[in-house]
Amino acid sequence: MPDARFWSDSEPDFKAALPSQPGPWLILSSGGADGAFGAGLLNGLTTSGRRPDYAVVTGVSTGALMAPFAFAGKQYDEALRKCYTEITAADVFELGGSTAESFVNSWPLREFIDKQITPELMAAIAAAHRSGRRLFVVTSDLDSQRSVVWNIGAIAAHGGDDAVKLFRKVLLASASIPGGFPPVLIDVEAGGKRFQEMHVDGGLGGQLFVAPASLMASTSDYRLPATQIFIIVNTGLQRDFKVVDRFAPTILTQSIGMAVPVDTSLMIDRAYLVAKRGDVEFNVASIPATFDFPSKGPFDPNYMKALFQVGFDQGNGSTAFAAKPPPPPSGPSPQPSHIQKTGAN
Repeated sequence: MPDARFWSDSEPDFKAALPSQPGPWLILSSGGADGAFGAGLLNGLTTSGRRPDYAVVTGVSTGALMAPFAFAGKQYDEALRKCYTEITAADVFELGGSTAESFVNSWPLREFIDKQITPELMAAIAAAHRSGRRLFVVTSDLDSQRSVVWNIGAIAAHGGDDAVKLFRKVLLASASIPGGFPPVLIDVEAGGKRFQEMHVDGGLGGQLFVAPASLMASTSDYRLPATQIFIIVNTGLQRDFKVVDRFAPTILTQSIGMAVPVDTSLMIDRAYLVAKRGDVEFNVASIPATFDFPSKGPFDPNYMKALFQVGFDQGNGSTAFAAKPPPPPSGPSPQPSHIQKTGAN
């Protein structure tokens, strides 16, 4: 498909894919079930009457799953709300369904995505793309060890069964944590040969996507063709103490959880610098440190409803976004008193 994708580090392809006119950009980060925060914030912005039509929307991981709804418009707010308040772990993965490639099987998430990506949603995205707006979703190509940016609007505008299948595969791939979920194989043709690329979670290349890293570097003089940048951080940036079970999936989850806030903070800071370089208004929203509703496990509906409400209230309030990045994770995490007293052996 023409213009279906480009490498995330390709400056020429990135610039060629952008809208011809500047406008507000919406950047949606990774975060799994914490995407309920972003879904709530977008709903709250609609209620407040302060939500623009974004010229560019980008999404990584859970941000990729909400990006089509955010891009298609306010009429999809209710569908977005349901996706992040009525879903359960059973809608995402099959416990005990491990494969040779993963700890769990993600066929429930695949079926869930198939139901959400309706002909009506595809048509709305295609129409927005033809009007000049852009929707980008990021996956990680393990074969090339590079991030891929998919021009989802161009895929929707192409139409046909192949476009629908690719659209759904890309969303599934962007949210497929390597090792946890099976990789997604995408058929490609290059150099006259057909083969399958192995794609996984877009967060491997960064928890959010604004532009190629070279254009955001401190040594670059590139100016983003945006009027405003709105970043929604679908994850907590503070550290939490948790005794880790000696169980491979738990160790993997905790390890990823340790790296994500650091990477996210660094990328937000880089986005802030590139925005200020080009006199672009910078806005960032993240889960408040005061949110402490307990979660009973992955994709706990009660936890997600509580977080959605926090996001909604923030989006509907007068301070939905901050003009500067939140402070990076720092300092020791709180520990149980008996560990503080006795120390670690």
